[in-house]
Amino acid sequence: MDLLSQDIQYLPGVGPSRKKILATELGINTFGDLLMYFPYKYVDRSRLYSIKELTGDMPFIQVKGRILSFETFEMGPRKERVVAHFSDGTAVMDLTWFNGGKFAKKNYKVHTDYIVFGKPTVFNGRINVVHPDIDPADGFELDGLGLQPYYSTTEKSKKSSLTSRAIEKLTKSLVEKIGYQLPETLPDFITGKLHLMSRSDALRIIHYPKDAKELEKARLRLKFEELFYVQLNIVRYASDHRRKYRGFVFNRIGDNFNGFYHNNLPFPLTGAQKRVIREIRHDMGSGRQMNRLLQGDVGSGKTLVALMSMLIALDNGFQACIVAPTEILAEQHLATIQEFLQGMNIRVELLTGIVKGKRREAVLEGLKNGDIKILVGTHAVIEDTVLFAQLGMVVVDEQHRFGVAQRAKLWSKNTNPPHVLVMTATPIPRTLAMTLYGDLDVSVIDELPPGRKPIVTQHFYDNRMTSLYDGIRKQINKGRQVYIVFPLIEESEKMDLKNLEDGYEVFRQVFPEFSMSKVHGRMKAKEKEEEMQRFVKGETQILVATTVIEVGVNVPNASVMVILDAQRFGLSQLHQLRGRVGRGAEQSFCILVTNSKLSDDTRKRIDIMCDTNDGFRIAEADLKLRGPGDLEGTQQSGMAFDLKIADIARDGQIVQMARDEAQAIIEDDPTCEKSKYAMLWNRLKELRKTDINWAAIS
Repeated sequence: MDLLSQDIQYLPGVGPSRKKILATELGINTFGDLLMYFPYKYVDRSRLYSIKELTGDMPFIQVKGRILSFETFEMGPRKERVVAHFSDGTAVMDLTWFNGGKFAKKNYKVHTDYIVFGKPTVFNGRINVVHPDIDPADGFELDGLGLQPYYSTTEKSKKSSLTSRAIEKLTKSLVEKIGYQLPETLPDFITGKLHLMSRSDALRIIHYPKDAKELEKARLRLKFEELFYVQLNIVRYASDHRRKYRGFVFNRIGDNFNGFYHNNLPFPLTGAQKRVIREIRHDMGSGRQMNRLLQGDVGSGKTLVALMSMLIALDNGFQACIVAPTEILAEQHLATIQEFLQGMNIRVELLTGIVKGKRREAVLEGLKNGDIKILVGTHAVIEDTVLFAQLGMVVVDEQHRFGVAQRAKLWSKNTNPPHVLVMTATPIPRTLAMTLYGDLDVSVIDELPPGRKPIVTQHFYDNRMTSLYDGIRKQINKGRQVYIVFPLIEESEKMDLKNLEDGYEVFRQVFPEFSMSKVHGRMKAKEKEEEMQRFVKGETQILVATTVIEVGVNVPNASVMVILDAQRFGLSQLHQLRGRVGRGAEQSFCILVTNSKLSDDTRKRIDIMCDTNDGFRIAEADLKLRGPGDLEGTQQSGMAFDLKIADIARDGQIVQMARDEAQAIIEDDPTCEKSKYAMLWNRLKELRKTDINWAAIS
């Protein structure tokens, strides 16, 4: 058994009770887990300050001096505050304990030299450090300290004396115990070429760096390794998939495609749409299964591109289906496709949970005998009872709600897997796309159809509602319609629904002359649909809703989107909501309403929304502000990035470097058999046994 997989309780200073806390609170079960529990920050302990030069707004400081005396202040029953007066000859400062004062009085001696470390504040006109770190000064060397690591802990672990300092001591004894025995996990030809330090050095230095330069080198080595194995796994998976699955060859462009292009096309294609259709046609005719991600901002015309791709499948004697995440969206796709195909003899049907009884039987029969050419549905499509005569093309809308396993289930609906086109209106930054959707080729529609005016986004504080009401009234009097969105966040759902109900009443009083609809997720599907339809038909001028309208509502006449409590939404969610307007030729507006107490992050989010309509810039900013774990799509897809040190948002260059190396290796050894790469394939096997969700990563 190797040293790193040893049970943590056998490390001196741990034992059974501490092991329990380490495991449940911090996820540390083995020596290896502790070694990979990296500090979240470092404090420079390479210099000593004199008390005279300290101020209350300095970060952590270090002083050498003596305790002159202790003073105790009663603070109610069985509570006391202990203060030590400490001097280095230049001035006097106070060291204060609200807890552990008895320990301090017993263990720290008056007129003995100590090194005190902590965060200075000013109290009663004097420098004060609360709960300082104190070490004996004899044998203390400045050179040996460098940067002190700080480790994340929980309240529970602190109560069991497992503070950051305690974890630092445990890690120190582990690093001393292991010495330089750690096996290398990257071959020389990679570390040499990229000038990366050894794994042993990196793991020692990451906990005890002498200076910032050394720390940066250790981080680079560990980040590269982590990202390299994620990319190697993805590239290997995609390469295997391409070799294993031959795709249907669709080399015919016939009556369906041409008839649609010449007679039914609602508006000329943009250059970006033409480019993407060319890429899709090339894939479909190549003899390998297409696995392509189609990214395009809200309103960029993805559905049209998807339909034209499906018509290619029809021209080659196959059926196609489009899978949407919700029933509302599936019905919207059905209506859009039927409108596009008007006058063409192509049978299109819907299959969702609400299609029941005889209607359902007729759909299943039509699929089996090949009468239905295009099926629009939800996840219901992947059920085993749904059989196609000849399924050749699948379009998946909003991939992040549709996992890899479900995609694989669709492939089994035919002897050869169908071509797959995955669409998303959540633009994904390149580095994230490389990891989230690493097995897919990426196409981007990066221009809007002609005649669309950019949406004007404005920020209002909630004390300016009167002028906002005037603006809304003006727009409605011009014949436009308005969305008003309330947040509905699960943790405070009851409160949010109450806010929506109260808000609805307020708006009814403010706008007695207009009709209003109300929609939220807790309503029955039929009720929701009726309210939505009233708005779509123009019977109501204002739709008050929660984020259920985020995807799939298309009302070209709606030109104003008001988002209340906008500070509670993420960037991509705000961008998705904004995309509900700006669908007609009129100038549209998105109004973000917040209170005036905004954090820096929130202010940045609001500013970005007001500055740009570019979904990719917004996604890039969102990734930087929130990190990949929170981005819409990463959690729903089970995409557990189990990254200990790398950060896809900030380490884009390292992701690219890792991808390039992985690509070169797979090109040289597609079947993973060359002895030159044996270390890599063995390491990949080891990692796949751990808890990283590798299947989701690919």
